[in-house]
Amino acid sequence: MIGRLSRGLSRMATGAPPAPAPQRVGDVRRFVVGCGVYVNGRRVDGGEDLARLYRRARRTPGAFVWLGLHDPDERQLAYVADIFGLHPLAVEDVLQQEQRPKVERYEDSSFIVLRATQYVEHAELTDTSEVVNTGFVRVFVGDSFVVTVRQGDVGELGSVRAQLEAAPTMLAHGPWAVVHAVFDRVVDTYVDIVAALQTDVDAVEAGVFARGPSVSMEQIYQLKRELMEFKSAVVPLHRPLAALTNGQMDTVVPQEIRRYFRDVADHHARAVDAVVNYDDLLNTILQARLGQVTVDQNNDMRKIASWAAIAALQTAIAGIYGMNFDYMPELEWRYGYPGVLLVMLFSAVLLYRRLRRAGWL
Repeated sequence: MIGRLSRGLSRMATGAPPAPAPQRVGDVRRFVVGCGVYVNGRRVDGGEDLARLYRRARRTPGAFVWLGLHDPDERQLAYVADIFGLHPLAVEDVLQQEQRPKVERYEDSSFIVLRATQYVEHAELTDTSEVVNTGFVRVFVGDSFVVTVRQGDVGELGSVRAQLEAAPTMLAHGPWAVVHAVFDRVVDTYVDIVAALQTDVDAVEAGVFARGPSVSMEQIYQLKRELMEFKSAVVPLHRPLAALTNGQMDTVVPQEIRRYFRDVADHHARAVDAVVNYDDLLNTILQARLGQVTVDQNNDMRKIASWAAIAALQTAIAGIYGMNFDYMPELEWRYGYPGVLLVMLFSAVLLYRRLRRAGWL
């Protein structure tokens, strides 16, 4: 499928007739979740005729199109790429499920990959609990357009659009104001999840060192796995944010928006620090639980060995008097049998007390 998309988009780039794409409004209605033309921060038009909206935005100073997509397929992406002139390599990347966060600059546009996240509420942590869900938000941004592509059930952007439309001063900065708002929402979600994970980590730590039933190894490992999934979304975003704040994108990102990106980078740095600390703490908790398991196993082995020693002493005495020799001490004594039983009982009690005093029982 990716190969067919690459060949189709290559024909667009070389001027050859594009691959068949949906042309009817009904074909695009099901994957477009939001579309509008914005002039000086205010929405002036909307609809599903993407080509008409984009032509209007290019003719109007200070205008741009914001198109929102949700889980588009190859055919639909090819249609959008044909309208906005998106680079074939960037469009092909959208179809790849697993990618690290990144920022790539092409001739007339930039391509951005973000990992969106969502905290999964749970009554208690089990060895199968889902703690964090992840998805992808990919963004194409040019001088007169921004296309946001959400993949998965995580990272809804409808509220971001509503928030920006209520702040026309910010939206007047153009397409990169939308990109900043998407980054800000994604990073704010990271911060919220970090706070929620603090509760989970604290609960696991308290359970490991509490008396009574302890947290199992499976529960700790499950939380560790979920944290690693979250970490893979949060930590790699550092490089894209650095590219947007340290001057690498000065020619396309307005100076005022770069200031806002620096604030996002500060929040992201705090989230990264917290995730790294949680990772180290969970490693320590896991080692502590392993130590507890080892100690418990040693205690069990000592108890087993102690009871085996007590049983072996009784077996030895019974074995000696069961050899049936003619000449044995007290063999003809009337009270020999109860006497031997008393000796066995006394020796068992004496050995039990010695072992208990030594901490083996």
